[in-house]
Amino acid sequence: MKSLLATAALALGLGPCGIAHAQDWPRQPIKIVANFAPGGAADQLARVIGAPLHEALGQPVLVENRGGAGGNLGGDFVAKSPADGYTFLMSSGGMVSINPHIYAKMPFDPAKDLVPVASVARVPFYLVVRADSPVKDFKGLVADLKANPGKRSFGSPGNGSSPHLAAEMMTGQTGTTAIHVPYRGAAPALTDLLGGQIDFLFDPGISIQHVRTGKLRMLAVASLKRAPQMPEVPTLDELGLKGFDADAVFGLYAPAGTRPAVIQRINAEVNRALALPAVRATIETLGNVPEPLTPAAFGDKGAADFKRLGAVIRERGIRAD
Repeated sequence: MKSLLATAALALGLGPCGIAHAQDWPRQPIKIVANFAPGGAADQLARVIGAPLHEALGQPVLVENRGGAGGNLGGDFVAKSPADGYTFLMSSGGMVSINPHIYAKMPFDPAKDLVPVASVARVPFYLVVRADSPVKDFKGLVADLKANPGKRSFGSPGNGSSPHLAAEMMTGQTGTTAIHVPYRGAAPALTDLLGGQIDFLFDPGISIQHVRTGKLRMLAVASLKRAPQMPEVPTLDELGLKGFDADAVFGLYAPAGTRPAVIQRINAEVNRALALPAVRATIETLGNVPEPLTPAAFGDKGAADFKRLGAVIRERGIRAD
C-alpha cells in the first residue's frame, strides 16, 4: 500500500515530502485575501467558498479584504506571503490578464509569483441604468451616448478592471464616448449609480437585487450566452455587437512554490463544493455562474485572456492612473 501511494505521489510530482505535507496540512487557520472592496464579487465569492472549505479541511477559513490598485495590493500581498498553503488570493482573472498591460511597473509578476489553484465562478457583467433613466434599452443607450458625446459617465471597480474594459469595448464598437469614473470596488460604483452620480454601469451581479426591486433597469449582458439568472435579458452579441465577450473568471491563487499536494487538495475541495446545490444556488444568486476547472485549465484561461484583452487595451490606450 505504501509503495502504491508513493508511486501515485511521484506521478503527480509530489514525492515523499509532498505526501507528508498533504497529511500534515492544514494545522492552522487558512486566509483568503479578496483583492477588491467588501461587497464586490471577489469578497462575496471568497465568503461563499470559504464555508465549505472550512467544513472539508477542519480549519477556520478567514477572509481579509485588501483592495486597491486594480487588485494589485491584494495580489502583491499574497505573492509575497509564505508558500505554506495558508494564504490564498481570491481575484478576478483581470489581475493576471489585464493589469500587466496597464501598469507601467507591477510590484509583482502575476504569471510567475502566483499559481492558479481553483476557478470558482464565471462572472458575467450586466449593463444597468437607473429605473428613472430615459434610456429604456440598449439601442436607446447608444442613441443617448451619440447625442451627448462625452457627457455621460460610467463607473467601474477600478481603472483597467474587467467592467471598465467591458465599457471600453462597448463604446469602441458603437462609436460612442463616455466618461470613466473608477472606484475601489463594484459596491461603491453601484452605490453611486443608485444615487445618480453616474449614468450606467457594467456590474458583476450585485445589481440584480436592485433590478428585481425596480430601482435599476438591465439593458444587456456582456457575454456570449444569456445569464441563467436573467434569461429574458439579451446579450450584446445578440444586440449587434458580434462576438462581444467580457466575462471574467474569479478564483483562487496561491504564492508560487506552494506544494502541488496543497493545490490539488484545494482544487478538489472547491470543485466538490461547486457541485453542492446550496453553493451553486448562492453563487447564482450573486449573478455568477459556477465554473469548476483544473488548475491547468484555469491557468490556460488566464493566458488566453491576457492575449485577447491585451489587444483591446492597446487599441483603447488604457493605462493605470
